Amino acid sequence: MLPANKQRAFIGLIFFSIGVSFASWASRIPDIKANFQLNDAELGSLLILMPISSLISLPFSGWLVSKFNSRKPLIISIFLNACSLMLIGNSSSIVVLSIGISLFSFTTRTLNLSLNTQGVHLQKLFPKNILGTFHGLWSAGGILGAALTTLLLNYQISIQFHLIIVAVIVILACGSAYPFLIKNDKPKSGNKIIIGKPDPFIFMLGLIAFCAAVCEGGMFDWSGIYFKEVIKTPIFTYGYLTFMTFMAAFRFLSGPIIAKIGMRRNYVMSAFSISTGILLATAFPNIWCGLIGFALVGMGTASIIPMTYALAGKSDKYSTGMALSIITTYTISGMLIGPPIIGYISHAFSLRISFLLFAVAGFMILPISHLLFKKFIDNQENN
Repeated sequence: MLPANKQRAFIGLIFFSIGVSFASWASRIPDIKANFQLNDAELGSLLILMPISSLISLPFSGWLVSKFNSRKPLIISIFLNACSLMLIGNSSSIVVLSIGISLFSFTTRTLNLSLNTQGVHLQKLFPKNILGTFHGLWSAGGILGAALTTLLLNYQISIQFHLIIVAVIVILACGSAYPFLIKNDKPKSGNKIIIGKPDPFIFMLGLIAFCAAVCEGGMFDWSGIYFKEVIKTPIFTYGYLTFMTFMAAFRFLSGPIIAKIGMRRNYVMSAFSISTGILLATAFPNIWCGLIGFALVGMGTASIIPMTYALAGKSDKYSTGMALSIITTYTISGMLIGPPIIGYISHAFSLRISFLLFAVAGFMILPISHLLFKKFIDNQENN
């Protein structure tokens, strides 16, 4: 059996690499919009391919992880995800671009589920919370991806060359980690979704993940456009980079923060941070208020999904992999449904008004998390 710390390092490497890949795609969306001369509604229609593809992958991802363990689906989906990134960067038509985006989304779901299953199983070998640091590494990779895009924009490096290089690096890095991943993590029970009334515990966790993911997904896809078209900064990656930096920093800090104040209070602080940040950035659309507002949103979104995934392991109805599969469905749906809706609202009204959707989604975490702890978590702790 491999040392747990070595497995932790290589699983962390994959989280970091995937963060670089996703940020490279997200920070180039303004270029894609400009290259294909899309308005906000047309971009929204293009982005809606992502939730559709993710939902199509739903029957396969949970089955793959429960049938073949999480290691093989993870490495295969990483390879296909990187190939789709290259296809996006080198698309010459809307049809080819649509195929690339669909494949990117399809493989992202299996990738995320497999990787988080690895993380949750490894968490059982550590007394302290390590899921937050894994998601922090994903965000740190996002910072590097956004910073790299900023640098390449300054030197006018093409999106084609950029995404090919990133895809190759991701394949090499994740391929080197494959021998060190957890093996034989297939659960013996709880692998089937039980048809009927939704499990209330998993349903509430899913709603929290959905709200957080609406904010994250929207910031990933629209923060660059917001800074370019509303705040009108020439280097439009500043907002995205600020958001990712603060999200990464607070993911690394989430362990000690949660240990000190508890998950319940951390959900409350996160909800207020997201809503306050969005309201500040939309009420005063200048560079400094935009940066401070996006920093607050990054702080708020940082620990919500890692906390929620950690709580999934407490389910008494499903195995860890299946519980994560269900909750990840909510996560991916929120992350991918949010951006197209922003595009449609923006086209109908304005981009500033559309960003208020994030404030509402962030604030909704407050009552849902309160009900979750009141009905389930507090009872478990008391017993």
